[in-house]
Amino acid sequence: MRSVPLWALVSSGCAPGFLIMGWLVAASLQGSPYDPAAQTISVLAAPGNSGSWVMTAAFIALGFCHLLTAWGLRPAALAGRMALAAGGVAALAVAMVPAPSSGGSLSHGSVTTVGFAVLAAWPVLAARAGTAVPWALRPLPSLGATAVMGVGAAWFLVELHLHGVAGVAERAVTTLQSVWPLVVVLSCLRASLRDECSS
Repeated sequence: MRSVPLWALVSSGCAPGFLIMGWLVAASLQGSPYDPAAQTISVLAAPGNSGSWVMTAAFIALGFCHLLTAWGLRPAALAGRMALAAGGVAALAVAMVPAPSSGGSLSHGSVTTVGFAVLAAWPVLAARAGTAVPWALRPLPSLGATAVMGVGAAWFLVELHLHGVAGVAERAVTTLQSVWPLVVVLSCLRASLRDECSS
């Protein structure tokens, strides 16, 4: 089983940090008109908002983190690595095609939908069979991660349609999607360390 470079631990570890710090700082700059429970994080990046530059930078950083992690995650199946990289490209596209300050946007909605889909699918696409496969790349945990992310994305869409707590749902699913690459990298590094100790 091929090992994961240590820099992939940095890229995967920074991804959730950039995302969460981005929305926290951008929301604090935006102030009281912004409702984090009901409004999406894309609203924070809308042109004209006080914290738009912070949230845009966070999306760009997140995208590059996913691209780097996909490149370094050599034990994962190629289809999963490509899907994770596509998620990184989608994050970059979200930064380049921001949500409008009011109303909807077909182009932004399309980009975010693709991003949610590929980031939900990448764990199961990255799965491999075999006893030497790291835990987080085995079929059952990978399928479980994809299922939870899929349910989270569906919850977000329902809340968005009902004008409910879309902000809460989106933060829950995007946090999970940004943390799972770190879980996989840690699992791969642990497996490599175990193999070195046993040889």
